[in-house]
Amino acid sequence: MIEQYIRDVPDFPKPGILFKDITPLLQDPEGLRKSVLGLADAVDPASYDLVCGIESRGFIFGTALAHHLDKGFIPIRKPGKLPWKTASESYELEYGTDTIEIHVDAAEAGRRILMVDDLLATGGTMAAALKLVRRIGGDPVACAFVIELGFLPGREKLGDVPVHSLLTV
Repeated sequence: MIEQYIRDVPDFPKPGILFKDITPLLQDPEGLRKSVLGLADAVDPASYDLVCGIESRGFIFGTALAHHLDKGFIPIRKPGKLPWKTASESYELEYGTDTIEIHVDAAEAGRRILMVDDLLATGGTMAAALKLVRRIGGDPVACAFVIELGFLPGREKLGDVPVHSLLTV
């Protein structure tokens, strides 16, 4: 469905990594439309109230999906980028740690949240995002990704939250 729009970039950002570049997908109206519609079809829209996207490419797909389905959008950002009171979560990377933040009032208690990002790799970022949403009272009902690197154990870090991917490589 969207494979033709994904460009492989060898040795980026470091030697031995095959980067999945979504820029051609974003540049093509049909590719972008297929992605948003695919994400919309992946999880029943009646099962969630809000869409949450992780900086930065999760914003692209999350806001487009929220707009398409007439849902609100919650951003999760890198530290110091949100102007209101925040909750933060740090997580491990291959080469260190990183932190993400969410507004403490981004969702009322019990609101059902669809978590969206462009890529599922090791799962660390999304696992931290799930913790943040739960900490502020939200209920993550599913995770939706454009691409999943199936050879990595990302799903395992997400616990019992259902995972949906448009393309698994």
